[in-house]
Amino acid sequence: MTHLALKLITVATVLAVTLYFVDPTIVLSHLRMADWRWLALAGIAVNLQTVLSALRWQVTARALGQRIETGEAIGEYYLAQLVNQTLPGGVLGDAGRAMRARRSANLLRSSQAVVIERLAGQIALAAVVLVALLLTGRLVWALELLGAALTLWLLARSWNRLARLLAPLRRALLGREVRARQIALGLSIVTCNLLAFAFAARAIGTQLSPSAIVTLVPLILSAMVIPLSIAGWGWREGAAAALFPLADATPEAGLAAATAFGATLIASALPGLGWVLLRRDAAAATTSKAK
Repeated sequence: MTHLALKLITVATVLAVTLYFVDPTIVLSHLRMADWRWLALAGIAVNLQTVLSALRWQVTARALGQRIETGEAIGEYYLAQLVNQTLPGGVLGDAGRAMRARRSANLLRSSQAVVIERLAGQIALAAVVLVALLLTGRLVWALELLGAALTLWLLARSWNRLARLLAPLRRALLGREVRARQIALGLSIVTCNLLAFAFAARAIGTQLSPSAIVTLVPLILSAMVIPLSIAGWGWREGAAAALFPLADATPEAGLAAATAFGATLIASALPGLGWVLLRRDAAAATTSKAK
């Protein structure tokens, strides 16, 4: 069985199990009555997130000695998002982004910049969850998360080889010249991501409380990084259906909100096609001049 086939089977299984525990007619009703104005706001939030993520990639790359122009960073990030959302794997777009950006650095440095930028997003999301759990009184959950993070940190400190591998990570995220910008960009990107999902939920008729947005939504979005998935589909919907009752909403609303959010992600990545055409025209112009 190929890796792709395994992913397709896994996604289909997760969706089938999720649908078994909900009423599909209610889910479809939510989606049919979706308010396009809230979906538009979700799209704006996702696009802003993409631009800010591109700027974070630019800051990360420069900290590692690689220069990427702002326009190129934004265009390449849109293209990577489009590939990640439409092709299996979830990281093919990022791999292509690293390959094309290696012109201004070697492939190792270019790959490090991409990987660290994506990792920064997960770190920021985890930090928001930790703070939210503390503020909402879920102390046990917060201590468990903090304990896991502390254990990983101690292991990293005690393993010299791993510490050397983490040197680019420290320089790109915690360096004195980039630390403030990385924190600001990280928090802004997470905020856009959470708001985009909250707007998608509002579009299908569910208003999430601020505490639900900062505690439950990050957990739902974290399900998208599970390896056996295609652009997060299946796991995200299953997580939303399971967690929405904790926000006094129905599993059907969770499934509908996650589906609307996933569709918004795909639609918001379409500007990546424009970047492909722009690159093609630029390449054609260069070839014409060479002749």
